[in-house]
Amino acid sequence: MIPLLAAITATDAAPFIVFAAIVAGAWFLMSALTRRTNFAEERLARLGRPTSAGDMDSLDDRKQRFSGLKDALAQLGGAMEGRSELERNKLKLQLVNAGFRGDSAPMIYHGLRLLCITLFLVPTSGIVLAAYGFSNRSMIYIALLGAIGFYLPQIALWLMVSSRKKQIFLTLPDALDLLVVCVESGLGLDAAMRKVCDEMKSHAKVICEEIALANLQLQMGRSRREVLHDLGVRTGVDDMKALAAILIQADRFGSSIAQALRVQSDSMRVRRRQIAEEKAAKTAVQLIFPLVLFIFPAIFVVLVGPAAIQIQRGLFKG
Repeated sequence: MIPLLAAITATDAAPFIVFAAIVAGAWFLMSALTRRTNFAEERLARLGRPTSAGDMDSLDDRKQRFSGLKDALAQLGGAMEGRSELERNKLKLQLVNAGFRGDSAPMIYHGLRLLCITLFLVPTSGIVLAAYGFSNRSMIYIALLGAIGFYLPQIALWLMVSSRKKQIFLTLPDALDLLVVCVESGLGLDAAMRKVCDEMKSHAKVICEEIALANLQLQMGRSRREVLHDLGVRTGVDDMKALAAILIQADRFGSSIAQALRVQSDSMRVRRRQIAEEKAAKTAVQLIFPLVLFIFPAIFVVLVGPAAIQIQRGLFKG
């Protein structure tokens, strides 16, 4: 079997690789276009006999522009979805922390992973095989490219989650201070949250989006305890989880919400001051590496260079 593979040249394997890439791309494109055609026919049917205002509102092309592509990715990634409930819940939580709350988000994510692996492997494998043939070097390159395509969506998701958590962490003190002012001035918690969204939506979009969603859930009739708990879980920020827990306890025992918010605001300031002091204390240790790697060699050349030149001249004269 191995001598047979060794006998196959890159020229013989290239047509099969190109054919497989063209078939996969054509199938994916036709699936997306077919789905888009079905949506177009449904929209024309609704325009011919609209039954309600909801049908007319659903004709917005911006909402369904990439719906065929989304469904195709969801079908493609359905086979890669984890079997255990723990794996599915962990992925859903990561996607929610990144801002993707749809039910089909996990399947779309797996579809993107599979598509990324295909895009990394198929074209580059043809180039590598054409350049190096069937050798150990080419197999290592192909495996490396496959690993990059496999882990690239995970790295992108981790970066999105980290960026979103950082935005919430940085804007939470301002939102909490404004919430304290609104509650102490006589507004209820729901009205105070709406006021925070109105005042901070220009520079704190992420946290205002989460608070607005919590307000919408409260207006729909969900209990405040469930809404606040979901708010802490959706954001994934420890300070937001602590704030949600304090508000839940204050609502359960009937204590003052304004006092609870004031205590949480003070503790949050203390925690941020401690984080700043910790980073300042680590600065001296972290400066050792750039000093040794970059600054010390330059100083060494400036100080020892003239003496080394004089020693070299003395040796040559002697």
